[in-house]
Amino acid sequence: MAEALALVRRDLGTSAVVLHTRTFSQGGFLGIGAKQIVEITAAHRKDVGRETRPSPARPPRTQPKPDRARSVPTPEPMAGDLIRRTYAAAAAELNRKNPPPADRPLRTPAASPPPAPPAPTAEPLADEMRAVKRMVQLMMRRQNEQGPTKPSHGMTDTLFDQYVSLIEREVAEELAEEVIDKVRQLLDADQMQDEARVRATVLKVLAKQIPTDAGAGKLEPTADGRPRTIALIGPTGVGKTTTIAKLAATFKLKLGEEVGLITMDTYRIAAVDQLQTYANIIGVPLHVVSRPDEMARAIRRCAGCGVILIDTAGRSQRDDASLDQLKEMVAAADPHEVHLVLSSTCSQPVLLDTVERFSKIPTDRIIFTKLDEAISFGVLLNVTRKVNKRLSYVTTGQEVPHKITPGRSAKLAALVMGDQNTS
Repeated sequence: MAEALALVRRDLGTSAVVLHTRTFSQGGFLGIGAKQIVEITAAHRKDVGRETRPSPARPPRTQPKPDRARSVPTPEPMAGDLIRRTYAAAAAELNRKNPPPADRPLRTPAASPPPAPPAPTAEPLADEMRAVKRMVQLMMRRQNEQGPTKPSHGMTDTLFDQYVSLIEREVAEELAEEVIDKVRQLLDADQMQDEARVRATVLKVLAKQIPTDAGAGKLEPTADGRPRTIALIGPTGVGKTTTIAKLAATFKLKLGEEVGLITMDTYRIAAVDQLQTYANIIGVPLHVVSRPDEMARAIRRCAGCGVILIDTAGRSQRDDASLDQLKEMVAAADPHEVHLVLSSTCSQPVLLDTVERFSKIPTDRIIFTKLDEAISFGVLLNVTRKVNKRLSYVTTGQEVPHKITPGRSAKLAALVMGDQNTS
């Protein structure tokens, strides 16, 4: 709409009067790929009365003249553009309601354009802009309420760009605000003008928000003297069996440890055959169990191994009966580590629901799979922070024995900030 109005002003000048607007979709196939078209009927102010007043001999004009209307494809506004516009509006409104003291200069974002009015048919966009405006007002109010011990400098453009970047990458509002607040405390006013310095500090602060498993990729001795027993649980389709095979190859081929494999996945067709193939290639024994007593016996058979890896059948997080059975099987194995395997391709509500449903099984670590297929890494940061479990491993493809690495906070922080190199 803003672009269309600019074209009207360019063609007709500042005396242009908008007579009618219409928004419709054009092109595409079955609604897919259609472009939004904004049609505006306008005229010179001096011609409005003559052009719009109907006469008995001629019906009122309803169709625009060729030189009085333009159909302009209107691109969807980016989240960052919305936040920048509403930040300027919020700053102006907040300064009007709470003028700063005389010894404190007024700070508003430099060269920020005023918020563009939403089109009459863009009510959802208007609602979103109002919500963003409330969010930014809250952030600025917190900034203004800082006591004398807090930094006295405000939000620079460079720092605000990093905040916008975090929000665009789906980092939760409260976490993004916390990160920016800590960066503001770590840097002085001059340092916050340095874009590279600000970004590097944001990365460091983000990394500290991600708890990781320092023992991942290693094999520390256990306190009870038993082989380190590691169980993987999670919903169907997240890649547990492939991850188990990758871990087995890591411990066997890279660390030179004796590995015992146990699988409970007797539900999926050919699931046992798939893991047996991996076991044969790596050169480790595989035990298949389906009851708690069989699990206990299999654990005893692997007593001479350095590590025991347990693959469990995928369970729907809404199947309480199956989760109860899984809990019994895991309890019979008495593992030292239980890793909840989550797919990076899932939305935040799905991930949090999965964590909640599997909480009846004691879990202390998280594995994120399919990072190569993920769209937003901010969601992974939100989930890791919210459930407060250590990130042990991440996988970036199905290739065995490669494409698995210990979870590193600095790496995930870089992914959140836009580094798409997941290898």
